Amino acid sequence: MKKLTLLTILAWLIAVALMPTANAQTIEKGEKFLNAGIGLGTYTYRGLPIGASFEYTVKDNFSVGGSFDFARYGYNSGGYKWNYTFLFFTARGSYHFGEILDISDSKFDPYAGISLGLRTSSYSDSYGSSRDYYSPYGNSLFLGLHLGSRYMFSEKFGGFAEVGYGVAVLRVGLAAKFK
Repeated sequence: MKKLTLLTILAWLIAVALMPTANAQTIEKGEKFLNAGIGLGTYTYRGLPIGASFEYTVKDNFSVGGSFDFARYGYNSGGYKWNYTFLFFTARGSYHFGEILDISDSKFDPYAGISLGLRTSSYSDSYGSSRDYYSPYGNSLFLGLHLGSRYMFSEKFGGFAEVGYGVAVLRVGLAAKFK
């Protein structure tokens, strides 16, 4: 999984380096983005995370925001059922490389960033147990890194993809832009 993540990052960096150049600003102060998507390839737990993030551009090429993700997995057999539920609350900051890399397409927005968050987990089963000793995960702070890009299909609507460490190895979804 680590090799796949590193190869994905390397392929992304090569693609960005080979793009045609022209001076274009891809993100400007005051712009807001709402992303919603799914995570593929989780780290210390199972399940398919779904979530949303919000970013506000506080300075040209620099945005701050937050995200929320939800994941659940469980087991059900012969009348016995158990579930783990995870909630992730994250503050994040990103630097957008469009201007530095002279990206010619203003619809394309490559970025990288860091996040700090809180992961909460809970356990339940069909016998009514919800004690902590059933959960090896617990609640904790976590640090995340992300490398991603957003492509706007129109002025207000687009898609995004991120690789990194945090909630999932790969996050993909839809993006909305507001001024």
